[in-house]
Amino acid sequence: MVKAAILGATGYAGAELVRLLSYHPDAAVVYPASHSYAGKKFSDIYPGMKGVADMTLREDDIAAAAEEADVIFLALPAGLASSLVNEEILGKAAVIDIGADYRLHDRGIYEKWYRTGHHSPQLLGEAVYGLPEIHRADIRGRRLIANPGCYTTCSILTLYPLLKNRLVDTRGIIIDAKSGTSGAGRGEKLASLFCEVNESIKPYGVASHRHTPEIEQELSEAAGESITLQFTPHLVPMNRGILATCYARLRDGVSAADVEEAYSMYSGEPFIRIISTPPETRFVKGTNTVDISWRLDERTGNIIAMGAIDNLVKGAAGQAVQNMNIVFGLDETEGLMGGAGSPF
Repeated sequence: MVKAAILGATGYAGAELVRLLSYHPDAAVVYPASHSYAGKKFSDIYPGMKGVADMTLREDDIAAAAEEADVIFLALPAGLASSLVNEEILGKAAVIDIGADYRLHDRGIYEKWYRTGHHSPQLLGEAVYGLPEIHRADIRGRRLIANPGCYTTCSILTLYPLLKNRLVDTRGIIIDAKSGTSGAGRGEKLASLFCEVNESIKPYGVASHRHTPEIEQELSEAAGESITLQFTPHLVPMNRGILATCYARLRDGVSAADVEEAYSMYSGEPFIRIISTPPETRFVKGTNTVDISWRLDERTGNIIAMGAIDNLVKGAAGQAVQNMNIVFGLDETEGLMGGAGSPF
């Protein structure tokens, strides 16, 4: 039985982790922590978990967590994880950071885009980017996993086969993405209020969203060259879900058969479905699944690749559990199988 600690257990991603691990056959939450709600029961904060997760929340103390847990999940604001993780902690427990502190290989790029200092740059070389479909072999048995962002998971997996197989021009790639409001977190923000979001859609972080360098980093590695792309996120009035519509120019002579063969790299992946119709967020809601589809536009010479995920599951907590399973040699799908509910 893998013993888990969750620091930041009452945020949306942390709470989703509690939910998933509560039903995991080979894991148990032994140290649920929340600075804001220490001393309260988790089910008092999330009444839907009454009778399932009634444990008392503890203080966010990573040293205490490392004494009790085999794995520590960090669902904390940017900059905080890097100030907490050190060799002593990693000598006692594996760490899966759901935040951004260890995703980018370059400290300078991280500090530029996140506008905060990085306090343990010596660990950046040890951290593994936790996108299992691409880095599975590197994740096994490692101590520090950087869980990818939600927009990035969807965008990278949607485009990766095209870049890996050199089917598209690396210049001029555009990602137009939409997210539900839970992606903004549980904190009180004017821009996330119901009356501000309902019956509206808006772009944000235009030409400046912090997930941009993460997407560029992974797709550059896939292509074997440095990539600069255009990424624009949008906020839509729904609770969960991300839809990424990606545009790229096909290289001369690339056919539909070439594209189909490229996406066959995902054959056998338990959480990726290549579908014939454009994906919809409702069909992946509550699951760890990625739905991907594509279309060739012969008129423009472009490919439109589309992906959909649940931002709190495959985009956060579900992927973190998937990484935990791999790290500890469990069946990768444990605690994560199941389709979207109905009605959607």
